[in-house]
Amino acid sequence: MISVLGSAWALFLGMGLLMVGNGMQGTLLGVRGEIEGFSTFEMSLVMSAYFVGFLGGSRLAPEMIRRVGHVRVFAALASFISAILILFPTITDPTAWMLLRVLIGFCFSGVYVTAESWLNNATTSTNRGQALSIYMIVQMGGIVAAQALVVTGDPSGFILFIVPSVLVSMSFAPILLSISPTPPFATTKPMSLARLYRSSPLGCVGMLLSGGMYAAQFGMASVYATQAGLSVPQVGSFVGAIFLGGLLLQYPVGWLSDRIDRRRLILGCCSIGAITCAAGALLPPDPLTVMVVGFLMGGMINPLYALLIAYTNDYLEYEDMSAASGGLLFINGLGAIAGPILIGALMTAIGPRGFWVFVATLLALLTAYAAWRMTRRASPDEVGSYLAVTPSVSSVGLSAGQEWAAEQDDGEEE
Repeated sequence: MISVLGSAWALFLGMGLLMVGNGMQGTLLGVRGEIEGFSTFEMSLVMSAYFVGFLGGSRLAPEMIRRVGHVRVFAALASFISAILILFPTITDPTAWMLLRVLIGFCFSGVYVTAESWLNNATTSTNRGQALSIYMIVQMGGIVAAQALVVTGDPSGFILFIVPSVLVSMSFAPILLSISPTPPFATTKPMSLARLYRSSPLGCVGMLLSGGMYAAQFGMASVYATQAGLSVPQVGSFVGAIFLGGLLLQYPVGWLSDRIDRRRLILGCCSIGAITCAAGALLPPDPLTVMVVGFLMGGMINPLYALLIAYTNDYLEYEDMSAASGGLLFINGLGAIAGPILIGALMTAIGPRGFWVFVATLLALLTAYAAWRMTRRASPDEVGSYLAVTPSVSSVGLSAGQEWAAEQDDGEEE
């Protein structure tokens, strides 16, 4: 681990600052939207717009890097992120916020592609798994840390938007000033969605539903908490509890996934998550209750992404794994775009508890589908290693992780 930190500390530091900025803007917009009088459905469109941009960035950023190189792309996109963060409190209009969220989602996606290709180049097959684990911890830890900064100022003013802008501006200094060489860049043509579905129906359906769940916690959690009457510090604590649950329970779930039938684990996580979210819809939204429920929800939802990837890989040949990553990310992105819009409509119809009802419904649907798929075919004879990744990872990071996991499995067989 020391060697990994020594070779990639600048990247981890920069990404940590970026994720603090990203985590702050998501929570702040939910609170500020309520202050500005935006409707729930307007805020759901604003939150969904981020994932539209993110999906577009995952497709276009590789071509940008091939044209002008990692350094220029990273610096340009990070500069745009810094500028957009300041524009949010300046232009308080839902349509303008939607456009800005599309842009910032695009920029963050491109930054992830660039950073992960750098990380892949800075590591070897012996330490790439450790590097990716640290990278994911930095990402989720940055989002959790961001919630502590949300309470340091007035969300109706400008200061809280300036802080993440400054952090983002500072983030690319250690990366661009480091002496690490820029890596060559190559991408794999994605596998067709039809072939991917034939390989793993549960993986594809699960990715679509988990995209909606992730968008709920990343985009609409602060909107829910604000409408439920929580104070700004309590909103930050609630959002922090969700990602803290994902951070702490990711590895126990991963440990189990290498030892029991992954479909049973998917079913178990979804069942617990559905019951937890149903309780959130029925119980009064006092601060302690929503934080406990949020922690458990995050702990069950966040590992699902990596669990579904590992399960899908169990039915793929090694040479198809990288090609499948693009399709899996695309399916997840479609779910993430639709999630906030559907939540917004439900919350408009039945109030804040619609947040919990929506997530509980998706978890229940995935529980039922996983149970049904278990009756359709047997579990694979051999399974690959679990790789702890989150939906914010790009196709570059996912492909690198899949290659590392496959190499580890080959080494164990030998």
